[in-house]
Amino acid sequence: MKLPLFPLQSVFYPGETVPLHIFEERYRQLINDCREEAITFGIPVYINDKMVFGTEVQLVEVVNTYEAGEMDVVCVARQVFRILTFENQMDGKMYAGGEVEFLEFDHDADESLRKEVLRKIEELYDLMAVQLPEVSLEKFNSYAFAHKMGLSFEQEYELLQLTNETERLEYIKSHLNNTITILNQINRTKAVIEMNGHFKNFDPLDFEDYKAQ
Repeated sequence: MKLPLFPLQSVFYPGETVPLHIFEERYRQLINDCREEAITFGIPVYINDKMVFGTEVQLVEVVNTYEAGEMDVVCVARQVFRILTFENQMDGKMYAGGEVEFLEFDHDADESLRKEVLRKIEELYDLMAVQLPEVSLEKFNSYAFAHKMGLSFEQEYELLQLTNETERLEYIKSHLNNTITILNQINRTKAVIEMNGHFKNFDPLDFEDYKAQ
């Protein structure tokens, strides 16, 4: 399938709301084409000087249009794709495009695993003293907090490529375990540092029975 492409150094997951500020003329043309022809476009992830995977998005609303032609738009992310070919300009257009293939996804995962990962997220937020948004287990999936659990850009990109929900949840669980361990160590270190700032009574050591070697 051929898709208009709007490369960004950002990762978007299926179902995610995508707010964009459009200022380049070529992408203003793209948004106008989306409005007039009801087409979708792809956001390939630009990482390590290349583009391989990305997410198809659909325009939902043009929120603001400015005098200079810039726009604030809201899109929704749909499917993950792999780029097969890339061209800087599609025929008769200013914007880029290319042939893509959509990845087939398995969204099923064991409820006990989803429950475990959600508990780990709650533990992480408690450690950081951050309010966790309400989410029911029924609506929870691997993408729900993907941008809100401290994943690096590279890790978010790795997660995007995983097509199995169980794999994605296991990936997140591993990250959460590592992060929680580090935060606990930091909190213990902080407690020791704070404790060492106070006066304390130390019992002197008794050296009467000690014999030098």
